[in-house]
Amino acid sequence: MKPVLDLVTKLGPGRLAAMAAVTLTLIGFFAFVILRVSRPDMGVLFADLSMQDSSSVIKDLDARGIAYETRGDAGQTILAPRKDLARLRMDLAGKGLPTQGGVGYEIFDKGDAFSSTNFVQNVNHLRALEGELARSIRAIGRVQQARVHLVMPERRLFERDRELPSAAIVLKLMGDLDSGQVRAIRHLAASSVEGLKPERVSIVDERGRLLADGARGEEPGGDAEEKQTAMERRLRAQIEEIVAGIVGQGRARIQVRAELDMNRIESRTETFDPESRVVRSSQTRNESSLTGGAEGQVSVGNELPGATGGDKPPSSKDSSNKTEETTNYEISRVTKTEVVEGGRIKRLSVAVLVDGAYVPGADGKTTYQPRPAAEIERIAALVRSAVGFDKARGDQIEVANLRFAEAPAAPEFTEPTLIQSLLSPSKEDVLRMVELSVLALLTLIVLLTVVRPLLRRVLTADPPTVALIAAGAGGGGAALEGAMAGAEAALGPRDNATARLVEFAKINGQVQAETVQRVVDMVRASPAETVEVLRNWIQEN
Repeated sequence: MKPVLDLVTKLGPGRLAAMAAVTLTLIGFFAFVILRVSRPDMGVLFADLSMQDSSSVIKDLDARGIAYETRGDAGQTILAPRKDLARLRMDLAGKGLPTQGGVGYEIFDKGDAFSSTNFVQNVNHLRALEGELARSIRAIGRVQQARVHLVMPERRLFERDRELPSAAIVLKLMGDLDSGQVRAIRHLAASSVEGLKPERVSIVDERGRLLADGARGEEPGGDAEEKQTAMERRLRAQIEEIVAGIVGQGRARIQVRAELDMNRIESRTETFDPESRVVRSSQTRNESSLTGGAEGQVSVGNELPGATGGDKPPSSKDSSNKTEETTNYEISRVTKTEVVEGGRIKRLSVAVLVDGAYVPGADGKTTYQPRPAAEIERIAALVRSAVGFDKARGDQIEVANLRFAEAPAAPEFTEPTLIQSLLSPSKEDVLRMVELSVLALLTLIVLLTVVRPLLRRVLTADPPTVALIAAGAGGGGAALEGAMAGAEAALGPRDNATARLVEFAKINGQVQAETVQRVVDMVRASPAETVEVLRNWIQEN
């Protein structure tokens, strides 16, 4: 232990404190580097969370013992190890997290229903209905968040005093919604609330754009425009599916213009056919009568006394028959009522632009080659069949072959090699490499500027001091000469005279200090003799 104690004594408290500070700094620096390098790669688990959802997710992660990070003032963004993101999202979804801050019908699972007033129950029912509607709307692909506000008027005694409910929906979108999706949201809300009509639902996005006006109702002409857009999209998809199979995917440009007749026509027709007769009713009547002569007739001659009618010839009798037949016929009649709804196609205009063929040339380069006219005609015939071409309606189909501005993409896909992956890293790989490079550079700077000089100073012995200590035991003059010789030997072939003088001054000071120390030791060893010597020096002139 003596060499160690001597080394500690020689370094002094100042050097020891500096060494301790440098050591602690190095330990902290290397601990930071190790933790930074060994920390797992973090990815976004959830973003834009409410405080309730953020607290619930953090509690679950703490219970699992999974490292996480939070970003934002209220922890709206939570980061977790990238390799565990999919599993964590599925597990948390099974537990109903995050709820996106919405309150559904689970609000009735808490609290005592017997102690709640009617007003509280109505408010909870409204909150639950709004939360469930918001969850259903968030199920649409482009809707990120949704808030629903319902206005439910109180029931009135008389029907004339009744007020209709209304709704306002605020959406945070990832993209834009088409008119069909907006109408779907309005009908979804109207079907979920009793008495609510779709035209009384207002929809606003996060940028303040009015997607649906609930105060004005349905936009005039909106249905016609939607039908026209849907039909054009459907026809374009049909044409593209056929043409792409011939010229290749992405090598055709198709535009469809459909003019629709939105008038609603109702016609009624009544037709009579005189040639087609049907017996409706038939009636037959037969009459028969018989008329006799003058027998039995009352006259003046017959009433006279003695008058007889025997001398007169008998008279003849008359008979008649009468038959009547009545037949009623019904004329055939056809009554036809025809209703033609709006949305009929008045005229179609289709423009198809196809690219040519690219074939390898003699020099190995790809050259452009126009398509034959027969092939263009076959494509036009297919397009006419696909859209239901009607010449009498005035439809127009135009198929042209022109060269596109860009060259065709290579159809084959090759898996990138290791060298290609290293030469084209992703954004995360670049950030990780930059971070490791900065940490490596800082480590190298600390090693060269702090650790290396410190080790050299601690491990390297001081030759002049050792020589002086060894020479001090022999005597004053001899010690000085030995120290000077040792200093010259230690200095070696230095050319700097100033440095040599500084070294000699340090050595001289060390020799004087050792001489004084030796005198002090002699005084402590022989105090009586020392007093006598001092008295003699005082008495001398």
